[in-house]
Amino acid sequence: MNSLIHSITGGLARVSVYLLSLGPFGLLAIAFLDSVLVPMPGGVDAVLLVLSAARPAWMLIYVAAATLGSTVGCVGLYRISRRGGNRALARFSESKQKRVKALIDRYDVLSVLVASLLPPPFPFKLFVASAGVFRLPLLRFTMAIAVGRAFRYLLLAYLAAHYGERAKELLARYYPAIGIGLAVLVIVAFVGKRLLRSSIEVEPVSDVEG
Repeated sequence: MNSLIHSITGGLARVSVYLLSLGPFGLLAIAFLDSVLVPMPGGVDAVLLVLSAARPAWMLIYVAAATLGSTVGCVGLYRISRRGGNRALARFSESKQKRVKALIDRYDVLSVLVASLLPPPFPFKLFVASAGVFRLPLLRFTMAIAVGRAFRYLLLAYLAAHYGERAKELLARYYPAIGIGLAVLVIVAFVGKRLLRSSIEVEPVSDVEG
């Protein structure tokens, strides 16, 4: 069994290295595979950092490729989970499933957007699979993934393009706090928008009663 796992891991590593040599097209493929439950060695973040540090002028192209690949892969996982139902969540613990369901019930696709911003080991794929199982609207789900991933990858690529090798050190030290900060800003903006909309809807009623 160990030899089989080692062989599979080694094969994926070779595929990852080959895809890395293809630049933005390889990054798109890695992001797609990684998002649709085929974990690639190093992951999207590492490849994005390497490519953006090596060719800063292409930073936005790499961000677009990673965002597109990840979004399409997440939609694929969403569809698989929607068809599979609760069986799609079997690989996750019941306690995690309940916490994520509670968040989705309360915040809808906003919870998916926030999850897409946060770094590992945050269980992002559990949110994607749960969105499919609980049948969140596909269009709003896709938009949430695209926006969240674009913000995340833009930050990573910017750091790599401007700080080169030091970007990994900066991310290891500050990204958890930065990711949480971005998530808080998104939640505050969402709550503020809801409150503003509620106040606008209430004002005409008050005027009539007066």
